[in-house]
Amino acid sequence: MAFSDRLLNAWYQGHPALALLRPLETLYRRVVQRKRERFLAGEGSIYRAPVPVVVVGNITIGGTGKTPLILWLIEHCRAQGLRVGVVSRGYGAKPPQLPWRVQPEQAAEQAGDEPLLIVQRTGVPLMIDPDRSRAVAALLAQEPLDLILTDDGMQHYRLARDLELLLIDAARGLGNGRCLPAGPLREPAERVQSVDAVLYNGASADRDAGFGFTLQPAALVNVKTGERRGLELFAPGQALHAVAGIGNPQRFFNTLEALHWRPVAHAFADHAQFSAQALSFTPHLPLIMTEKDAVKCRTFAADDWWYLAVDALPSPAFVAWFDNQLSRLIPARTPH
Repeated sequence: MAFSDRLLNAWYQGHPALALLRPLETLYRRVVQRKRERFLAGEGSIYRAPVPVVVVGNITIGGTGKTPLILWLIEHCRAQGLRVGVVSRGYGAKPPQLPWRVQPEQAAEQAGDEPLLIVQRTGVPLMIDPDRSRAVAALLAQEPLDLILTDDGMQHYRLARDLELLLIDAARGLGNGRCLPAGPLREPAERVQSVDAVLYNGASADRDAGFGFTLQPAALVNVKTGERRGLELFAPGQALHAVAGIGNPQRFFNTLEALHWRPVAHAFADHAQFSAQALSFTPHLPLIMTEKDAVKCRTFAADDWWYLAVDALPSPAFVAWFDNQLSRLIPARTPH
C-alpha cells in the first residue's frame, strides 16, 4: 500500500501517530483561516463574474462525487433553458497554454480526465485553469452563458461565488475532523456551517444537516467501441477485474458488489495514468472501470473492457431547493 493510501486510511480510520502532525496542522489552519477572512472582508483581488457562479466542491481529501453531480447540474440547468458553462482546475492536465478550452477529441493528458469526461458526456463549454477567475473570464469571452459551474474551487477565494454546494461522503464523513496534514480537511470543520447546501453522497434520505444524493448505475459502456449495454450484460456472480483510480476506490468496488458481481479490486491513485501493461491482470476476466478512468484508456483498451456509467440522483428536496435558487439568481429566464 502506498504511503498516500496509508495516510488516507489513518485520517478516516484513526491512528495515534497523527498526533505528531498537529503542530503542522495548527500552522495550516492559520493560513487557510486567514485566506477566508480576507475573502469575507473583500481584501485582495476578487473577480466577480457578470453571471451567477455555483461552486461544487468539498473540504476533504478523497472523492465525494463531484463529477456526477456536475453532470446532473448541467442537464438540469439546460432543462430550465439555461446556457451553462463549466470551469475546472484541470488536475494533471498539460495543455499548451492556460486557460485552455477542452474539446471532446483531446487527450486526457492534455485536458485532464474529469474535464474531458464532462465534455465528452455533455458537450458543455468548459475551460481549465488553476486560476478559476481567469478561466471564467476566458469562457465568458467565448460563449454567451447564463450560469457558471465550477468543478471544485471551494477554496479558490479569488473567485466570488453565488452558491456553494458542499459534498461529503456519507460513509466517511469528515474523517477525524482535523485539517491537513493531521486529517483530511482542507478547511476547518466549521466551514460546513457557512455553505449554502450540503449534499451527502451515498445517503438515500435527507439529513438534518443536508440533502442526500446517490449514484445510480445506469449502463455498461465498452471502453474501446463506446457500445452501451444494460447491466444484465454480466450475470450475478460474474467475476471481473475492477479498476478505480478515483478519490475513494472502495465506493466503486462496493457498487459492483451491490450489483452482485465478484470484483477483483485493483485500486490506483486518484488521477492515475494507465497503460495496457499496468492493466494486464491474471487470470483473464472482463475488466470494468470508472468512466473517469476510461477516458484515459480508449486508445489501448481491449475488447472486453467496460466502464460503469453512473448518474447522480439528488433528493427531491434538493431539486426543489436548487430550483428556488435558480429563480432567485436568474429571475428573468427565457429559453434559448
